[in-house]
Amino acid sequence: MEFNLAEKLAIVKTIESIIMADGIVHKKELSALSVLMNRLDFDSNFLIQARGIETEQGMLILNNMTNVKKKSLANILEDMAMADGFVHEKEMAIILNTCKAMGILAS
Repeated sequence: MEFNLAEKLAIVKTIESIIMADGIVHKKELSALSVLMNRLDFDSNFLIQARGIETEQGMLILNNMTNVKKKSLANILEDMAMADGFVHEKEMAIILNTCKAMGILAS
């Protein structure tokens, strides 16, 4: 799946929020992030740049993606949340809110 630069930044911002959601950065989450960095072709500089995007702006970018990209992102977010072997309720809330904002999950 090819994402453009703006989409990658919005995705990375959302992924970082999932990693930080439970207040603990697990080694397995960092490992999954490293795999994702290769898969989506981004580097650690993206993390810094992604932090500069406002949440609302990120959601607008994600909402404007194609449905195929939105579904791919939903899978990526789920995989990231599962990376440490447990989906925290705060991680699930971020995934659900993101999917609702993208219009792929009913409110």
